[in-house]
Amino acid sequence: MRPLSSSSTRQDWAAPVSTTWHDRWLDWRDARLVHPWFRRWAMAWRWPRALVRRRARSLFDLMAGFVYSQTLLACVRLRLFEQLSSGPQTLPRLAALTGVPEAGLERLLNAACSLQLLQRRDTGAYGLGVLGAPLVGDPGIAAMVEHHALLYDDLRDPVALLKAEVPTGRMASYWVYANTAQPGGLSDEDVAAYSALMSATQPMIIEEVLQAVDLRLHRCLLDVGGGEGRFVQQAALHAPGLQLMLFDLPAVAERARERLTRAGLGRRCTVHGGDFVRDGLPTGADIVSLIRVAFDHPDERVLAVLRAVHTALPPGGTVVLAEPMSGTPGAEPMGEAYFGFYLTAMGRGRPRTPEHLGRLLAAAGFGAVQLMPTRLPLQTRVMVATKTA
Repeated sequence: MRPLSSSSTRQDWAAPVSTTWHDRWLDWRDARLVHPWFRRWAMAWRWPRALVRRRARSLFDLMAGFVYSQTLLACVRLRLFEQLSSGPQTLPRLAALTGVPEAGLERLLNAACSLQLLQRRDTGAYGLGVLGAPLVGDPGIAAMVEHHALLYDDLRDPVALLKAEVPTGRMASYWVYANTAQPGGLSDEDVAAYSALMSATQPMIIEEVLQAVDLRLHRCLLDVGGGEGRFVQQAALHAPGLQLMLFDLPAVAERARERLTRAGLGRRCTVHGGDFVRDGLPTGADIVSLIRVAFDHPDERVLAVLRAVHTALPPGGTVVLAEPMSGTPGAEPMGEAYFGFYLTAMGRGRPRTPEHLGRLLAAAGFGAVQLMPTRLPLQTRVMVATKTA
């Protein structure tokens, strides 16, 4: 692109510059899509009309997405999925169970049916829909639906959020460790809410990680940023001979110690509290896991953590990095749109592609970086790498 000169006009520097045939085709396409005559022509023919209709539906869904999410939130708060888990219920029965007048509840039920959260039966009763049924027995999904009330509050003015140098909204207050200079000094009261949320939602991730990585091939696991210990608890069942360690902020580590002791793992798992950048990591493990840790930190902190992991591991040791990743085929909006704004409201961190994470792993001294297959990549992807020296 040519440099600006003092004589450049707005039209000069704002004009699109295409350097590839693909870019030129996109410019040609855009020039036609913006014209009303093209839409009139497209609607006059069968195959382009179907395409226009699909795109119109997609655009409307983007505009109406908040209403859809609030429909889901209302269903969760009224415990409708739990109420229907034992079978369909009539409108009067559901009104009695929820305390919502029939007229208002009928609006919600019909809205939920249109979103496939519920389904109207031939008898007129309401039952679970194909998207509502998975919420039964999975408190993690319901917990995240409730949690999004904080995010939506911060997104009331998305432009203001993007302009803010330091977010000060409800998400930033909730994820308190992300916005304090001394995370090691946080109290149990400070960490209780987010630790409980992470514990509730971690089962969604654990099964994918254990399917992708066989921990039975290792001697000792160190889970960094391990929260209340849900992952090491499941790892203990998956690999009965595996020794376990957990590292997190002191207040979180104490919650993990209590949970693991109640689970009968007090002797098998050692728990360490500290700041993984300032304090370093305990040694003795031959595999280290970072489950949903990297994406809520900036690159320089992720690199510092990976270097600390590299120092703690013996030669040939393995690091496992598991989290949702940007650029996931079929789930592209999850990375850049959802997590892009979520982490902005939180106060730091960014969604990353596997290639970006691979570069960070290499910079920390790891080799043999692999992206492991998972059954539900939208939920989490798993990378493993080896300390080569």
